[in-house]
Amino acid sequence: MSTGFGLMAPLLRPSDASAPNVEKVNAELFTLTYGAIVRQLLTDFEDVDEVNKQLDTMGYHIGIRLIDDFLSKSNVTRCTEFKETAEVIAKVGFKMFLGVTATVANWDADGTECSLILDDNPLVDYVELPETCQGLYYCNVLCGVIRGALEMVSMRTEVKWVRDVLHGDDTFEMRLKLLKQVPEEYPYKDDE
Repeated sequence: MSTGFGLMAPLLRPSDASAPNVEKVNAELFTLTYGAIVRQLLTDFEDVDEVNKQLDTMGYHIGIRLIDDFLSKSNVTRCTEFKETAEVIAKVGFKMFLGVTATVANWDADGTECSLILDDNPLVDYVELPETCQGLYYCNVLCGVIRGALEMVSMRTEVKWVRDVLHGDDTFEMRLKLLKQVPEEYPYKDDE
């Protein structure tokens, strides 16, 4: 008795050389879908400040869920300092999810604030902001993703864009600020 899956078996083999790169397809699909989401938010809210907030909130919820995937696939060990965390985000996180890397720069004296600079940002391919959207931070979802993911590893942060190519700047720069390192709480206490 045949289940019918035998005919599809060649299509399901991941080792097939002619099969497209799944990560690349996922990244391209996300880029296209993301543009449609931003457009719909602009239609629904008609206020770029509110759209910026909505994008940040969406990203925050994505980050909360994405951190598990990142930790399981990246083989990154626990970061002990914020500087190390920023490097991992720039070199591993961006590479894993967007296919690009960022540069970490402009540290403050306390080591609690830095910039992540992106020379290439695939989310903005073929994007041009109209005059009515000049206050829009099109990639604000990325700020929310980082904020949500870091909160899940006990770091409360503030993340915001300070330079944006879509606003006429020469590069994309987001500012990360560690607000508080939250000690881990365990759901139970050891009885001694």
